[in-house]
Amino acid sequence: MSKRIRIFTEEDVAKHASSSSCWVTRNGKVYDVTKFLPDHPGGEDYILNYGGKDVGAIMKDSAEHDHSDSAYDMLDEFVIGRVGVGETLVSDDWEATDDFEPDETDLTADYEKNQFLDLRRPLFMQVWEANFTKSYYLQQVHQPRHLVDSPRLFGPWYLEIFTRTTWYVVPSLWLPIAGYLFVRSLVQFSIGSYSLPPFTVDPAAPLRAALAGNIAPAAFAYALPCFLFGNLVWTILEYIFHRFLFHIDALLPDHPAALTLHFLMHGIHHYLPMDRLRLVMPPMMFAFLSFPMTRLAHLLFPPSMANSIIAGAYVFYVLYDCMHYALHHTRLPAYVRDMKKYHLAHHYKNFDLGFGVTSKIWDYVFNTVLPV
Repeated sequence: MSKRIRIFTEEDVAKHASSSSCWVTRNGKVYDVTKFLPDHPGGEDYILNYGGKDVGAIMKDSAEHDHSDSAYDMLDEFVIGRVGVGETLVSDDWEATDDFEPDETDLTADYEKNQFLDLRRPLFMQVWEANFTKSYYLQQVHQPRHLVDSPRLFGPWYLEIFTRTTWYVVPSLWLPIAGYLFVRSLVQFSIGSYSLPPFTVDPAAPLRAALAGNIAPAAFAYALPCFLFGNLVWTILEYIFHRFLFHIDALLPDHPAALTLHFLMHGIHHYLPMDRLRLVMPPMMFAFLSFPMTRLAHLLFPPSMANSIIAGAYVFYVLYDCMHYALHHTRLPAYVRDMKKYHLAHHYKNFDLGFGVTSKIWDYVFNTVLPV
């Protein structure tokens, strides 16, 4: 990837308005004039009055302070980048419609205008070798682009394959796992919470016990409330993950590694919200995110309860991911159609509100409801 000039936003420049760090802009370029402050003929205070601002107009104003051609030549010695002027697509005026179908992005025009990511090339290394600041990244990654086919994230096929997941992989993989855990819980409630060997020693033990009729009817009375509690737990985890992990924008370090991690976890979804192969979590990603939660469940509860709770959470996770796919691509019944409008407004209207996907309950609790 060829080295490009660094891209800043006006917000980046505005932060540098002191004698220890003074930036100005002119004709779209960004200049760090900190070292020039003591040498300015008109005094450093004159520049500091315009620190973090554009000086194009004032430099042309002979009544204020006349500048020679050599002054403009000298200014070029301090150039450090340019101000990004990428287009803004997300708007508070956006209205959700039942037949919403976005127009396909012109790939060439998009890159030439925004100088952000070239969707004709693998995206991972472009973010990793980013020439833009965090501010410009967040500005652009939340402006949706739309392609008929999924753009490549990696060049090599053996990496790319792990980034694409069809929706039916989620129920096909995680529902059997949830079912197994629920059966394991029923057996443990029937013959003892610590009666079964670890999964790594004998994974088939709960299935043999179930087939042998070792599940007491009373076990369902214990397991079902735990399962329903797991359903509830997932709804709050869905909200927490979405708001405080996937949208950790304010706390994100201004470093290519941090931007890349953000892009892989959720940024790519906001950048390409209609990408059919990146609407549900890849199995490896969900396994990584769920592992500490399952360990916590076993730390807080005995195995019989923990397995039912995890099973309930997994079932609602499957509901969440399948519903998320449907919200972007399927004709839906009334309630889900309402949630589709709500979720698309999160993408196209205001990405700082509306974190609920399967319901708005926690948005009401935490006052992040998005008016649609």
